[in-house]
Amino acid sequence: MTSPTKTQRQLRYLLLGLLFVWAFLINISYGSVEISISNIIESVMGNNLQEPQLDYIIHQYRIPKAITAVIVGAGLSISGLLMQTLFKNPLAGPYVLGVSSGASLGAALYLMGASALSAFLPHWLMGNWSTTIAASIGSFTVLFIVAAVATRIKNTMALLIIGLMFGSLSSAIVSILAFFSSKESLQRFVFWTYGNLGNLRPSEIGILGLFVGIGSLLSILNTNALNTMLLGDDYAISLGVSLKKTHLIILITTGLIAGSITALVGPIAFLGLAVPHICRLIWDTSNHKILIPTCLIMGAIFMLISDSISQLPGSANVLPINAVTALFGSPIVIWLLIRKKQIQL
Repeated sequence: MTSPTKTQRQLRYLLLGLLFVWAFLINISYGSVEISISNIIESVMGNNLQEPQLDYIIHQYRIPKAITAVIVGAGLSISGLLMQTLFKNPLAGPYVLGVSSGASLGAALYLMGASALSAFLPHWLMGNWSTTIAASIGSFTVLFIVAAVATRIKNTMALLIIGLMFGSLSSAIVSILAFFSSKESLQRFVFWTYGNLGNLRPSEIGILGLFVGIGSLLSILNTNALNTMLLGDDYAISLGVSLKKTHLIILITTGLIAGSITALVGPIAFLGLAVPHICRLIWDTSNHKILIPTCLIMGAIFMLISDSISQLPGSANVLPINAVTALFGSPIVIWLLIRKKQIQL
């Protein structure tokens, strides 16, 4: 199959932009109270709706949640792309470094162990930010260890194995905590693992946007280095690319994005692994100058649609977003692979 021409790519980006706007509006529209798109546009334009409660729902809940979905989808997609490029492994995702497992361990220590330690913990640690703080400490501890190890070893496969071992170690500790925890504590932790886009404050959304923005900028600035890495380490070195520096930038970038998302939203599986492949299969390219912006937009769309599906229109029930991303995305990837018959990095 021949690669798309410049005009074809521009048309695809236009369609992608229109799909993004549609997905954003649909996401705001769906929920326990359905709101028409005309009402959404009218409210956003500053006109008061006849039903004041709809204005409140749109501005105080639906729009912040949609913005969170955009940031999370874009961040996980770009993280997955970076990991697949670093390890040259199509099965690599944003959580292979063990950052997500570290965040889960931090959350588990708080949610399932805090009741036993509450008498010894300061009051501020038991507030609204407690789970986020605990998950952040866990994720960034693992990130610090992996980054330190990366400065001492050159083999990316060894680094991948170390990340997986951290994940296994964290999962083992979480399992032991779950075995000894109370039913209520275990239930709180399980609900945290489902992922939740709707509980973030404006300050938390700002923090999330800052980390994803910094990570995306670093990815764009290192586009040429990422492209040369696909051709082999020896070729990249011959072109003057500092592999040690590039590897460290990728690790820190992915760790910051994946760690902050997991800490604030919970673990969101599948998306970071699948979206880069979807972009490669649709655009038929491995050029990061095309893949990076495409992953950012496609990841946001994917997350918005997944969240809309989880809303169960007309019902107060919300499906776990962590499960919906896989249910929605897996058939798409399978269909594309069958249609293309191959995949490349």
